[in-house]
Amino acid sequence: MLLPGGAVQNVALLALAAWLVIYGLVLARRVIVAYRRAVRIFDDTHADDIGAYIEWLSTFTYWTVIFGVGCGLLTFLPNKYVFIWILSSIPFYSYLFYSYQNYLLFYEQVENAFEQDIQSEEELLTNSGTEPEMVSEEEVPVSYTEIIEKVANWIKTDGYVQQGLTIKELSEILHTNRTYLSAYIKTTYKMTFREWITGLRLEYAKNILKEHPEINIQKLAESSGFLSRSNFIKSFTEKEGCTPGKWKKANLE
Repeated sequence: MLLPGGAVQNVALLALAAWLVIYGLVLARRVIVAYRRAVRIFDDTHADDIGAYIEWLSTFTYWTVIFGVGCGLLTFLPNKYVFIWILSSIPFYSYLFYSYQNYLLFYEQVENAFEQDIQSEEELLTNSGTEPEMVSEEEVPVSYTEIIEKVANWIKTDGYVQQGLTIKELSEILHTNRTYLSAYIKTTYKMTFREWITGLRLEYAKNILKEHPEINIQKLAESSGFLSRSNFIKSFTEKEGCTPGKWKKANLE
């Protein structure tokens, strides 16, 4: 060490360790803030749960920071404690493998979502800080009259089962303004674009289960518009309080 031994060296090592911890926490916070912002935007613009697929990026980065800081701190320990570093790496690499198996397969969808101009999407959705016009049961804004009819016809054709659907694509299909469409969904259904589409897809899936109880979950998820079997089961369970298999058994008895 370049520093003299004794108290001065110990204080320097403690200061360096504290700096590593603080810097790691700052990096982790920036990752979490960026993740939450991205999820908020994607929930309003994408029908699929892109947030679930980018969460692993955030979580993995978070654990990478912790693991890196931890390894840095462990370097201050005597060599006889090196086994602690080895043991701590096991859960880290196990999570990396789990993440790869469950989320990296959807890298293409996530990459396509990130290729869009997020800042422009946010400005569009916030509409320069103005609140969207609220819709009451007694009165419907004139600007929404045409959208209501188009959306109703689109739902009748089961257009929501299209995989990878975005609000931009839906506005083009309906030949309407994306800003009005986004505001209409938020004020009429009181939910995000993703929540609205997911609800429609789940109702569609339940109807298929009633008519074709022999269908397997993978095919049911794909035909209902979900990107993956796991995401379908998760969404179904969150809404119905049970898995598709248990729901089918309860409703067919």
